[in-house]
Amino acid sequence: MLGGVMTDLNLINKMAFEDLYFKLSLKVDPIIDDTTLRDGVQMPGLAIMPEDAAEIARLLAEVGVERIELHHYQKPDKEAVKLIQKMGLEVRLAGWCRAVKEDIDDAIDCGFEEVGISHPVSYIHFRAKWPNKSPEELLNRVVEVVEYAAKDHGLRVFVHGEDSTRADWEFEKRFINAVAEAGAECYRICDTVGVGLSDPNAQLPNGIPRKIRAIKYETKIRDVEIHAHDDFGNAVENTIAAVRAADGVWNRVYLSTTFLGIGERAGNAETEKVIMNLYMHYGVKKFEGKIQKLTALAQLISKATSYVIPPNKAIVGAYAFAHESGIHTHGVLNDPKTYEPYPPELVGNVRRLTIGKHSGKAIIRHKIIEITGKEPDDWALMKVVEEVKKLYENGRKASLREEEFREILREVGLL
Repeated sequence: MLGGVMTDLNLINKMAFEDLYFKLSLKVDPIIDDTTLRDGVQMPGLAIMPEDAAEIARLLAEVGVERIELHHYQKPDKEAVKLIQKMGLEVRLAGWCRAVKEDIDDAIDCGFEEVGISHPVSYIHFRAKWPNKSPEELLNRVVEVVEYAAKDHGLRVFVHGEDSTRADWEFEKRFINAVAEAGAECYRICDTVGVGLSDPNAQLPNGIPRKIRAIKYETKIRDVEIHAHDDFGNAVENTIAAVRAADGVWNRVYLSTTFLGIGERAGNAETEKVIMNLYMHYGVKKFEGKIQKLTALAQLISKATSYVIPPNKAIVGAYAFAHESGIHTHGVLNDPKTYEPYPPELVGNVRRLTIGKHSGKAIIRHKIIEITGKEPDDWALMKVVEEVKKLYENGRKASLREEEFREILREVGLL
């Protein structure tokens, strides 16, 4: 004990991890409803083969996703649905539908037991798409299709309120109550153009916490869902804000997300980020033992769709645990917790220590020992440091590849 401060290293280690995370708890069950294989693959330039879609679905289920939303219109989509259904995964499968009976029939033909029926709720969309129809006519059409799916065919029905965060609340409230009476069990708040706000003081229609509570207290719908787009970069924050607002108010809250945030325009809330926030910060234990597959799933999606993962992508990017500058590498070599929030192995990633413009003696020495198995003397170490600096003084930008670093070691006589 020094100055009344306990110096027990075990306690310090514990404080640095367990006492930082898992401190909050929830009285609501957050359910991940992943739409990578629907909204995600609508991103320009992406396409996916049925076999790859099935493998992605398998890993989605393994990382803790409880509901997967799927397309089912084109032949490859239908093949993917069949492959996924044959796998018998412990996950609910839902077909995405427009508010037309033909889409419901197609979903039934594909073997779906639940559907999501999407329809706009904002006057902006009404005027642009149906200038000659009144809001009441459009509402009646949606109600008819919901009844057809839920009451006539016994399907579980979610209704997606497209452009909810720009909708007139009085109309949207009548819309939600009408579809609830028609048999819908869940209403999805679609923040279609990403204008939602997480601030509890933000008013309707785009205040996410206020809307979550208003739907509970002013409508008859059983469950609620948030589907956040990232046009302002707030999709994950708005999704977590929905969870906080639902806590103690709703029994469950559905979170519509896409892996890597892929999707229309700026994309969606990333499944992996939402899962990590729920697990690490809110102590949602159902993800325990599953998050180790997050990076593998990201790499599978990248390979299957040709989507290039930004190297600095949080959690699953190649540089998420990469260190190059002298201060950072020195800290990480002594204790990874200095510059890492959790071990990369926790999410199936790896630590990368690279040599570059800002690298110092500590990382260069570490790399020499790693490659040669020997401790370099001071002269050899400084000679290697000088050779690395020369490369960058001559305009090099990229980090050194290992073979390039080995060549320097050969020139210095260390190999």
